[in-house]
Amino acid sequence: MSVSQSAVHLVDHLGRDHLHQALEHDVRTGLTSTPKWLPPKWFYDEAGSELFSRITRLPEYYPTRRELAILRRHSLDIATRSGADTLVELGSGTSEKTVLLLDALSATGTLRVYTPVDVDAATLADAAHWLAWRYRGLTVRAICADFEAHLALLPRTGRRLVAFLGGTVGNLAPAAREVFLKELRATLRPGDTFLLGADLVKDTDRLVAAYDDGSGVTAAFNRNVLHVINRELGADFDPDAFEHVALYDARHEWIEMRLRASRAMRVRIPDLGLRASFVAGEEMRTEISAKFRPEGLRRELLTAGFGTTRQYIDPTGDFVLLLAHP
Repeated sequence: MSVSQSAVHLVDHLGRDHLHQALEHDVRTGLTSTPKWLPPKWFYDEAGSELFSRITRLPEYYPTRRELAILRRHSLDIATRSGADTLVELGSGTSEKTVLLLDALSATGTLRVYTPVDVDAATLADAAHWLAWRYRGLTVRAICADFEAHLALLPRTGRRLVAFLGGTVGNLAPAAREVFLKELRATLRPGDTFLLGADLVKDTDRLVAAYDDGSGVTAAFNRNVLHVINRELGADFDPDAFEHVALYDARHEWIEMRLRASRAMRVRIPDLGLRASFVAGEEMRTEISAKFRPEGLRRELLTAGFGTTRQYIDPTGDFVLLLAHP
């Protein structure tokens, strides 16, 4: 079925030049640091988004199932308490989980606008058109943007429920997380609400297994960042020469994903005029995924200027959604 073009609005705050310059900056900074690192946002090209979608369906990867269980049970309560007519979703991806919130907001009779925000323009556009078809009369204002850099550019009209799901907040280091929460708080107005999803501290073996599945999907996802750098910056990484590593840092209470060089090598990145040397066994961090305790997360929200109105934890105690107001 066709979708009325007036139902979907696409705004791009990134553009090819912005993304390329940001990738150049991150790769240069990360590969010249000691130890080396790369930010996880560069996993998510079309192939990376598909790999992550597969990860969410793996038996080892519990967060998506737990968050879905909370939303199935409590989305109507969340919608009622928020009273929102506009749902803004940061890091929206395929928007699959969003349907539960959109259904609940539709049921309350308030829903008017959905604003998905993501760096992957192709996935964003596909999801926007699908949802505009599914919810006739819904205006979808899709924003291609980096939620760490463009919060101030997001539309502020309507009574908004801003959702940040999937435990993505855990990918931010503590200092960056503090900045993000304070900047988000500054964009909210009285009547707006913030729904935050976070993975909770649990048994180390279960945590590690969720990021190191037996079928190798997460390993392929991790190596995909090297494919992105090869394609976009003309680099000559051999992704197969890097082993996927996932470990739990108990002191910081986070999972780290790394790529370990299986041999000594020199990698050329012509677009940067850069050569990066790796010794055998050298590890490069590609992601952190912090795990939280509910009381600690509430303190972080309070420090950023939020008040928590409601906490939802799945029956297994694995995952939490916090509904907060400015």
